[in-house]
Amino acid sequence: MKHLIIGGLLLLLGVSCTNAPEEANSNADLSDTQLLDTIQYQTFQYFWEGAEPNSGMARERIHMDGVYPQNDQDVITLGGSGFGVMAILVGIERGYITREQALERYLRIIEFLGKADRFHGVWPHWLEGKTGKAKPFSKKDDGGDLVETAFMIQGLLTVAEYFKDGSAEEKQLVADINQLWEEVEWDWYTKGGEDVLYWHWSPNYGWDMNMPISGYNECLVMYVLAASSPTHAIQPEAYHKGWAQNGAIANDTVYYGLNTVLNFYGNGNEPTGPMFWAHYSYLGLNPKGLSDKYGDYWQLNQNQAMIHYKYAVDNPKGFEGYGENQWGFTSSYSVDGYSGHHPGDADLGVITPTAALSSFPYTPKESMQMLRYLYIEADSLVGKYGPYDAYSVSANWLLPRYLAIDQGPIPVMIENYRSGLLWNLFMKNEDVQYGLNRLGFSHN
Repeated sequence: MKHLIIGGLLLLLGVSCTNAPEEANSNADLSDTQLLDTIQYQTFQYFWEGAEPNSGMARERIHMDGVYPQNDQDVITLGGSGFGVMAILVGIERGYITREQALERYLRIIEFLGKADRFHGVWPHWLEGKTGKAKPFSKKDDGGDLVETAFMIQGLLTVAEYFKDGSAEEKQLVADINQLWEEVEWDWYTKGGEDVLYWHWSPNYGWDMNMPISGYNECLVMYVLAASSPTHAIQPEAYHKGWAQNGAIANDTVYYGLNTVLNFYGNGNEPTGPMFWAHYSYLGLNPKGLSDKYGDYWQLNQNQAMIHYKYAVDNPKGFEGYGENQWGFTSSYSVDGYSGHHPGDADLGVITPTAALSSFPYTPKESMQMLRYLYIEADSLVGKYGPYDAYSVSANWLLPRYLAIDQGPIPVMIENYRSGLLWNLFMKNEDVQYGLNRLGFSHN
């Protein structure tokens, strides 16, 4: 089998699989619970052991082969670090680290974020870990990134809920988080009061990137937070006219016998999107019982995950490896650079494990099938920080490399499946509750 060839490649590279301390005699002996413990431990370690030391935040990428074409080993990712601060809470609850160790790390992160470059309270996509200076994501993307900032704020508000009734030092952490939250100028990113939010603003290029965030994608939590802000809130019209496109967002379709619930076509020519759309906003925002006049968000995400699963089983392009145990497509490394994989034209024969593994709340049976395959039948696809970013059986392609934005949702969404920890914390936040109500959401 081709995964044996890939395994031989990894042995040559000196890369091995490291399980959590409670591993059984072999992976084949692991129960479902032990497998979940193992993958949560490994993916958590990306954000703990693998963090950039000065900032305490998540490196954009960790390449176990030591090859960094962009020479960016110490570049940190804002959104991925937002996922990481939530993964650290998982580490406390699962006993990987102590509460005191986590507090020390959080204090370092918050101090760094408070001194780092911000643009009307909004951080850039990338920061230099050693200096806190913005590192351009592209030529004109050298200023504020509202989406990445929303993912960080989602994580920080969750941390604040966890520590808000703690010691004096913990309460100071919460106060510092709230200050950062209140300094984000969400309303500035309406470009002078338009009924939509814009992704970027740069002190050098202004609004030149011109990316209004409209139509369904990964950005729902950004609009919720922008409506929730106690200091710089947007008006609900920006959500309803901009994001929801005056109601056109609700024009769904049927794919593999399942309603898409919302309109994915506004972002391409396929009726569904990459799976991270069902993950990034929902690390804290609980889709169970969440609905507005446009859709039911639990049905939306569950159906998207099942569409990906059914597509892999159907395998219309005939790619080797696809099936009940190998499924899930999202933006990731690919056979030729980086690509936004999803069913249809964007299917390149590449499977990205985070797509299925971060979908445990939606598809527990199907996600477990993928997890067992990775750790029992093809553990050469797994390394120190969990499953590698992506692989292709058809192309006999695998690189022992990780991306923070793909590893981060795994421990968090698995924890939401197991205990609801992050959902329960984020949804308790009073500002978030206020914002959801302002936008007309029903929620538990």
